[in-house]
Amino acid sequence: MSKRITINPITRLEGHGKIEIFLDDAGNVERTFFQVPELRGFETFCLGRPAEEMPRITPRICGVCPTAHHMAATKCLDDLWRVEPPSAAKKLRELAYSTFMVEDHYIHFFFLAGPDFVVGPTAPAAERNILGVIGKVGLNIAGQVIRVRRECRQILETMMGKAIHPVFGLPGGVSKGITDEERRKFLETAGFAVDFAQFTLQLFNDVVLANRDYVDLILNDAYAHKTYYMGLVDEKNRVNFYDGMVRVVDPDGVEFARFAPRDYPRHIAEHVEPWTYITFPFLKNVGWKGFTDGSASGIYRVAPLARLNAAAGMATPLAQEAYERMYEVLGGKPAHCTLATHWARLIEALYAAERMKELLEDPEITSPQIRTVPVEIPGEGVGIVEAPRGTLIHHYWTDQDGILTRVNLIVATNHNAAPIAMSVDKAAKGMIRNGNVNDGLLNMVEMAFRAYDPCHACATHALGKTPLEVKIFDRERRLLQTLRK
Repeated sequence: MSKRITINPITRLEGHGKIEIFLDDAGNVERTFFQVPELRGFETFCLGRPAEEMPRITPRICGVCPTAHHMAATKCLDDLWRVEPPSAAKKLRELAYSTFMVEDHYIHFFFLAGPDFVVGPTAPAAERNILGVIGKVGLNIAGQVIRVRRECRQILETMMGKAIHPVFGLPGGVSKGITDEERRKFLETAGFAVDFAQFTLQLFNDVVLANRDYVDLILNDAYAHKTYYMGLVDEKNRVNFYDGMVRVVDPDGVEFARFAPRDYPRHIAEHVEPWTYITFPFLKNVGWKGFTDGSASGIYRVAPLARLNAAAGMATPLAQEAYERMYEVLGGKPAHCTLATHWARLIEALYAAERMKELLEDPEITSPQIRTVPVEIPGEGVGIVEAPRGTLIHHYWTDQDGILTRVNLIVATNHNAAPIAMSVDKAAKGMIRNGNVNDGLLNMVEMAFRAYDPCHACATHALGKTPLEVKIFDRERRLLQTLRK
């Protein structure tokens, strides 16, 4: 019996990674490692550049969530120059960001997560993809998915110049406003997005919640961890993607911390391990206790379910109704079942669509007052937004001329790195018994990380030295020598 199982590459995520599963003599899982071998060096090669270039540079980190990095960088510049954007500029930013959240959440649900539920977690690998989903739900629904993404992208292109690499945010505002004609056209898309979000939640109800096996899988302890949860909230502690305070609740849902973006270093630190380029953030006031959950461990989670757990509710009516129903079905709040993140993601898509509609119905959105020119000398700034995958932190230091001297990026997948490692290990232990391994079971192990929608291009950072490691094998794949520089 093989005592080592490798899933390489792991699938349906952004970036590269592999899972190493080690079995004991009885064929049960002894330990599982979630490894990320790629490295991105943005924090280093941004040094020496003018800070105002960051909203154009950092979207290149990832083609999946460029708008998140663009907006976090823009907000960081506001803080760096101590400048307050006009009200209309903030609304335009939030409109663009809500539009981005709608289309990004549907990428994950229909293209990445959907095959596990719509097609089935143990279906043949060749069917677990978007084509398999279309075969189950029909071409009409596929057309609506394409439409909502196309029209959201058109809004982003109109507002931000480019959907992939925006040229929109400036310190103190935005580069371009919208006309009333554009507002009316965008409003039609927002209305369709609200309807489609409600339809998708009903689809989730009919396909997933109506299937007892799927519900049992969601509630299975193999996919559960009791951790702290983090997310941005507004003044009423409701979910907010663009702005607000960072709120942390403990595994029982009790508020543990609530702080302004600039204060995050007092609450968050980063741990490193030698076997991955991902860092592992933890709560400073609890401490790093290893890869374990519970209130005594400083590990916390971000992403849609964590945001809903950390908040007191949603800021729009239809999303609030869906939020209440989810917790009723899951048996209360906070919910610790990782796979319920997919449900929370659809509730957030509804909230983002409703928020688009609210902003577009506000007459101030077409105001020409879209920028306050900065006049202060820069020094240090922090910008935080909620990326689709969770809390995103940009932190810059500059000299008095605004040239970057230090950069720190803590992205959503960094925050979730320890929980992902724990989730994959626990799922493997729950699914693989007595050496019984097949493709369906291995996919169910992958489902443990897929719920987080990880983005490893964004998340790979190394503290201190970054060694180059070369492994030399013979033709029988026996390791002969390892060289490190």
